[in-house]
Amino acid sequence: MEKLVLKNKDTNLLKVNFKKKLDDPIFNELVSTIDLPSDCLMKYTSKLIEASIEYYNCKNCKSYLGCKNYMKGYSYTPIVINNSLTFSYVECAKKHEMDEKNKYLNNVYYFEIPASLKGASLKNIYKDDAKRIDAIKKIKLFYDSYKKHEYSKGIYLSGSFGSGKSYLIAALFNELAKMGVRSAIIYFPEFLRKLKASFGVDYNELFDSIKKVPLLSIDDIGAEKLTDWARDEILGSILQYRMDNKLPTCFTSNLNLKELENHLQITNSSSDKVKARRIMERINFLTDEVTLIGVNRRSE
Repeated sequence: MEKLVLKNKDTNLLKVNFKKKLDDPIFNELVSTIDLPSDCLMKYTSKLIEASIEYYNCKNCKSYLGCKNYMKGYSYTPIVINNSLTFSYVECAKKHEMDEKNKYLNNVYYFEIPASLKGASLKNIYKDDAKRIDAIKKIKLFYDSYKKHEYSKGIYLSGSFGSGKSYLIAALFNELAKMGVRSAIIYFPEFLRKLKASFGVDYNELFDSIKKVPLLSIDDIGAEKLTDWARDEILGSILQYRMDNKLPTCFTSNLNLKELENHLQITNSSSDKVKARRIMERINFLTDEVTLIGVNRRSE
């Protein structure tokens, strides 16, 4: 008897709380979308309150980036299954829209490259400096050729620190990614360290994926601590494969081609000079050099 009395008290309390929450227009609006009787819904009052908060956030959301929900891009949503209520996190339309819009980014593999470059776009590149015109023209020429499935030599983009070399190449690759072109941009010093640390684990997989990717940019070549292994076994092998298979390759560097050759020599021995010369022959075969001297955009 006591148990029955307690059960009735609990039920009455649920009804009171549920009815009180119905005075909240957002809670009421959400509940009205659920095709279940009140006696069933009131058992889930606390969860419905939580869902109504996220429902309100979604109604007033301007963009995915402004999402206030617990799980960004998802809403805690009541779902009717077999005449009972369950709750699940459902992806919102704005997140789906953004994912579709940015799906092309899956075609570009960024290795230790600043996240800001993922949003690089040709339409947003600076055109206010006459010294950048040659580089921009070369980027546009490469893009047009690739779009027509015509082979074009890659770009060796050298120039001053912070002038936007990496941004230009990333913008080019991002535009091509929208056409389904797979590519990779690797920060060369860190790529070498990662390879060295991965011996016996995933070394071959990482090395082959970079060597064989349809479109490759080696970022900041010349900034690495060079060894015979890095020059001959890694860089030399990558360039030879890409040269043999006519795979477009780009570079960015603070060094011009002559300075890079000096860097690649490691020592002044005649054998080192020959090895450096061989690397340079491959780079010259794969690319045209363009110099970019401009304002240090990183300091702005």
